[in-house]
Amino acid sequence: MKVLLDSHTLIWSATNDDRLPRAVADLIDHPGTRIALSVASMWELTLKVLDGRLRLPEAPADYFEAVTAELRAEVIPIEGRHVAALAELPVLHDDPFDRMLVAQALVEDLDLVTGDERIHRYPVRTIW
Repeated sequence: MKVLLDSHTLIWSATNDDRLPRAVADLIDHPGTRIALSVASMWELTLKVLDGRLRLPEAPADYFEAVTAELRAEVIPIEGRHVAALAELPVLHDDPFDRMLVAQALVEDLDLVTGDERIHRYPVRTIW
């Protein structure tokens, strides 16, 4: 199984946050699960660090490099085909980063791991 982690799932997984359901943490930790992280999530979280809404234990670039290695994750860049898929999505959510994750999950045929109920309204496979 290959999954794309939403931004909050990434942070909660990396910090062992209790808000991440145990079953989801186990899925992420399972050696058979292939993890994907989007550049969109890294961008979103970096902006949150810069405006003081998020604190990371090190510089964002270093943090993402370490987390990517720890999770054995593949980084998914934003490609033109992902942007094109945005035009096909209904406007159900005003967060451009979440909309990009939905588009990437659809284009790349990934399950999106998220606790965001607004994302569940999209025609994308979700876990959680």
